[in-house]
Amino acid sequence: MSTSAIAAAALELVDARGDFTLPQLAKTLSVSASSLYNHVQGRAEIIELMRGQAMSEIQLPDLRDVSWQEAVQDIATEYWASYSKHPRLIPLLTTHTVSDSTTLRVYDALAEAFALAGFEPKRRLQAITIIDSFVLGSALDAAAPAEVWEASCESSSYFREALDAGLADSTRPRSTFKLGLTMLLGALSQQAAAGSEDR
Repeated sequence: MSTSAIAAAALELVDARGDFTLPQLAKTLSVSASSLYNHVQGRAEIIELMRGQAMSEIQLPDLRDVSWQEAVQDIATEYWASYSKHPRLIPLLTTHTVSDSTTLRVYDALAEAFALAGFEPKRRLQAITIIDSFVLGSALDAAAPAEVWEASCESSSYFREALDAGLADSTRPRSTFKLGLTMLLGALSQQAAAGSEDR
């Protein structure tokens, strides 16, 4: 048994059930619950291990070869693709401080990209948070049922038209994510340009 095996088994439980308990995890691994503590300190560490396993799929761009906008776009797209596979993990992650080194390397890369764009430290963290929130919300949307909204008899014609036009598109989650990311990057680019003019 290894920490990676523990994380993989816990992630399977979360994907299937939305959560996990240490007794369930021990049973899945065919060990006693107490033996898990020979490898991890408890539930919080396991959640961080799952976070790291999900984030380990992200390939980071070389910031020497691409623009900061391309770097952020590439990171966000891989981030979204990874968490779209494990949407039920997201609520567990939001209650724990990020400490996993595999995950922190992604935030390091985002911080460097925004620094290259000219964002001062406080604005840099705000930009990272905006990307983070958008990616996680979009990953949840990717796991939503095909019919996300059901119009009622009181719904406006504007909303009904939007549903008729959009819900029939099987690529809606991905295309919506791409559109939203393009809009975010456009707004962040304007912020970066405005910041450079102020200096």
